[in-house]
Amino acid sequence: MRIAERFGRWLLLMWLLPWPAIAHPVAQGAMELQLEPGRIVLDVHASMEQVLVQAAYGPAATATLPERIRLHGDYLRAHLRLAADDVALQAGPAEALAARPGRAAWRLVFPLPAGSRPARLRLWQDVLREIEYAPGNPWEASYVLRVSGAGAGEGGLLASAQTLSLSLSPAPSAPAAAPPAPAVPVAQWIAHGLRHILAGYDHLLFVAALTLGARRLGELVWLVGAFTLAHTLTLALSALDVIRLPSGLVEPMIAASIVAVALLNVFGSTDARTPHRRLLCAFGFGLFHGLGFAGGLLEAFADLGGGAAVTAILAFSVGVEGGHLAVVLPLWTLLAALRHRRAGSDPRALRRGASVAISLAGLLYLAAALGHGPLA
Repeated sequence: MRIAERFGRWLLLMWLLPWPAIAHPVAQGAMELQLEPGRIVLDVHASMEQVLVQAAYGPAATATLPERIRLHGDYLRAHLRLAADDVALQAGPAEALAARPGRAAWRLVFPLPAGSRPARLRLWQDVLREIEYAPGNPWEASYVLRVSGAGAGEGGLLASAQTLSLSLSPAPSAPAAAPPAPAVPVAQWIAHGLRHILAGYDHLLFVAALTLGARRLGELVWLVGAFTLAHTLTLALSALDVIRLPSGLVEPMIAASIVAVALLNVFGSTDARTPHRRLLCAFGFGLFHGLGFAGGLLEAFADLGGGAAVTAILAFSVGVEGGHLAVVLPLWTLLAALRHRRAGSDPRALRRGASVAISLAGLLYLAAALGHGPLA
């Protein structure tokens, strides 16, 4: 009871502390691309979090907020690339635009060669990739892209690990009807969810700890199912603005979940209550993991709106589960093979040894999550 009371006090303290709005290390934004005579205009909208993260680790750490916003435009100019028909374009100086509260916006203008009208564009970026949230877990920025004017109706998700290709419409000879709303790029959102899992080790460590603690395949199915149900629930509720928690609580809880489940593997008894404890851990901590998944994606879901946001959430969740299966299935197969080869030996030694390593990695992530102070 004393442990539960102390844990509850810690949760209350974490809730009340004035933590900044640092989400899971994904900063989401939006872009609008417009093809105009002689130039391509790219308007970039980003959360203020992206500006503050980059400023905290760059030369603008002591600058005022307006100066940080101005300098971040120059940073974007250096980290966003655009090619027209395989010819690299260079943007002029970034121009700051008016933006709604909590966001910042810039305009980048890419001049085109005289008389040219590209048929295809390629975009790629590495925004924030040089900054680590925790050791081995760098930040990632991604943007929902809309194309207006020529090529309207096409767009996509511009993530750091992919190149986005766009086909532009030919020049219209007569006024065209209003273009249909762009379809949600389901495959790109699935790939984004998959990369989100495989590129960061925090969720992978938690799922690996769950797998190591399962004695039977049926138990593993229940554990992964409870985790999936929980994080899908809070991801959807957070993305639809039904529930929000401060990241100063969410991120340490994700790290603590890794340590807790791993230590349960090490010190948990073999009585009938242990599987139920693991099931409760999988569901309870899964609620926080879902909020972590939502972290940097809330702006993107808001920009999509309505049914498009629901489609994106479902597609992203499918990618997340694909990432989980990419860990669970090989690990369970390996453990089953080792048990078969070492029949008669104690399988708990391997499980405990691996769980100790996972708990140490979780403690490292917990220290990083608690160490992030205000960036403003």
